[in-house]
Amino acid sequence: MQTPSADVPVHSSSPQQLLTDAQHVVRSEGHTLLQVADRLDGAMPAAIELIYRCTGTDSPGTVVVSGVGKSGLAGQRISASFASTGTPSHFLHPVEALHGDLGRVRATDVALLLSYGGETDELTRLMDHLKRVRVPTIAITSRSDSTLGRLSDICIALGAIEEACPLRLAPTTSIICMNAVGDALVLGVMSKRNFSAEDFAAFHPAGSLGRKLLRVREVMSFKIGENLAVVRDTVILRQAMEMEELPGRRAGAMIVIDGQGLLAGIFTDGDLRRKLRQSAGVLELPMGEIMTANPKRVDAEALASEALALMNKHRIDELPVVDSRNQPVGLIDVQDVVSLRIVE
Repeated sequence: MQTPSADVPVHSSSPQQLLTDAQHVVRSEGHTLLQVADRLDGAMPAAIELIYRCTGTDSPGTVVVSGVGKSGLAGQRISASFASTGTPSHFLHPVEALHGDLGRVRATDVALLLSYGGETDELTRLMDHLKRVRVPTIAITSRSDSTLGRLSDICIALGAIEEACPLRLAPTTSIICMNAVGDALVLGVMSKRNFSAEDFAAFHPAGSLGRKLLRVREVMSFKIGENLAVVRDTVILRQAMEMEELPGRRAGAMIVIDGQGLLAGIFTDGDLRRKLRQSAGVLELPMGEIMTANPKRVDAEALASEALALMNKHRIDELPVVDSRNQPVGLIDVQDVVSLRIVE
């Protein structure tokens, strides 16, 4: 039996010792990650190009990821990361593959096989089938001269890795490194795909990350021409208030424009109350004299999270939404963004 390393005790008791052990594990894994990064070679860009070529816009392929045990769990996460960043992917358990699930793999696919030792029997048997149907294969393993490394079209060799486990047996550091290399593949293909923030939001519509990437134009409730009117800066307040309201939820502010149709100001319900307390004659004044001129505004293409940050910073509840020419297109209020549960 392999004996544990002297600098990592098997038994720990005191909180300080437990903390010291934990710090050692994290530092050890971090140090090994840096070593693996230096070992990467031309196999990485070759693998990225192969995956992109097989799953590109004009290709119907899928990244089929497979592995057993902890490597399989890492593979499931890597496959999910591919899928969430625009690269079609699914996980195939090698045992299930050998018992009827081989139909999940097509010749147009690319297979990514994970095994640190490179000698996992189920994977080597799966590799035989993949070679027969001419599916291109990529292996992430420790040695290029392992069975899996030799049989694969591209082998990403991690090199010798000492596990952080005190017994040097449980897959720990090797899985961390496998995950990191998988991430490098995912992000490399994502970069070649020119995957944008908008694309990411489309793949994560129900998550907080997707909500943070929503655009102002997608979440604003009040849109000019639909349920929001604008008033000229020459119109008096009484006339502005008598204008027919559009159906639906009422906006808490009026958007004021100048003669060129550009945003001139904003007049809120709070402004109205304050002005009326000062003088009833305010009803006969033109909007240009009582509005808040040059108000804070947000571009329709800005992130909804940016609008919320602007509202929080200046303690305001409504923001005019403008296009690139500074023409108002709508109004976003705090309820529109708070309902998204965007955490600032």
